[in-house]
Amino acid sequence: MLELFIALEKYHDDLTLDRHGLQTKTVRQMNKPARRESAEYIADLEEGTMYIEHINWLNFDEFDLPKPIYINLVRDPVERVISWYFYARGSYKNAIEYRKHPEQKLKPESWYKKDFNECVRSGDPECQYVPHTFKDPLTPSFSPFNSPTAVQMAKEHVERDYAVVGSWEDTNITLTVLENYIPRFFRSAKLMYEMHSNKITNRNKNKRKPYIDPEVKAMIRKNFTNEYDFYYFCKQRLYKQYLALNLKELEKHGLLY
Repeated sequence: MLELFIALEKYHDDLTLDRHGLQTKTVRQMNKPARRESAEYIADLEEGTMYIEHINWLNFDEFDLPKPIYINLVRDPVERVISWYFYARGSYKNAIEYRKHPEQKLKPESWYKKDFNECVRSGDPECQYVPHTFKDPLTPSFSPFNSPTAVQMAKEHVERDYAVVGSWEDTNITLTVLENYIPRFFRSAKLMYEMHSNKITNRNKNKRKPYIDPEVKAMIRKNFTNEYDFYYFCKQRLYKQYLALNLKELEKHGLLY
C-alpha cells in the first residue's frame, strides 16, 4: 500500500515533502534489518515532514521509535487489481522500468496485448487471485492475500495506528475528514481540490483501459471476500469520522437535541 507518514510532534510553519520513498523499490516482505532501516529513516525526519512510500505497515514500537501520523487510502479491491493489470502493461510504467534496468529482458508482445476478460475465463494463473497466496495483497500487513488472519491484523493496525484511512471512491468525504483530523497538513484541502480539479491530472491513469465484462468481475470477486471485509471496514470507519464531524457542527449551532 502507498503509505503517507507525517513526522509531527509540535507545530511548525514549514511543511516538507520527502521524496526518498518515491524512488525506493517496493519490497513485499521486509526482514527486520530492512524494517529497522526504514523506521529509523522516517523517525529521523524533521517535524512537519510528509513521507510517501509503497510499503507495508511498520511497527515503530518494535524499534522503540516515535510514531508518525499514519494515513492511507483504500480502493474497491476488484477495480484495483484490474487497474494494476493494465497499469503494469502501460507504456509509461514500462519506459521507467526500462530506464532503470536496461539489461532486463522485455516481456513478449503477447503479454502486453493479453485480454483481461479472456485471462480470467481461460484460467490463466495471472488472473486467478488465489486466496492465501502472497499475490498483490490489499491489507497493510505482512500476510497472504484474502486471508482472514491478515484482515484481522490489518483492522487492528488501522484502529490503533491510522489517523485516517480514506477512500478513492469518496473524495469529498475523505478530504473533509483529513482537513479536520489533521488540519495542519490538510486545512482547506477540499476547497483547494474543488478549485483546481480541472487542472489536476494523474499521469498514471490509463485512459485506454478496455471494457471489463460484469460477469468477469463477478467471477474474481468471489475470491475477494476478506479483502472486501477490510475495504468496507475502512469505509465504515471513515463514515463514522465524517458523521462525528457533522454532529459536532450541529451541536455547535444548537441544532442537536
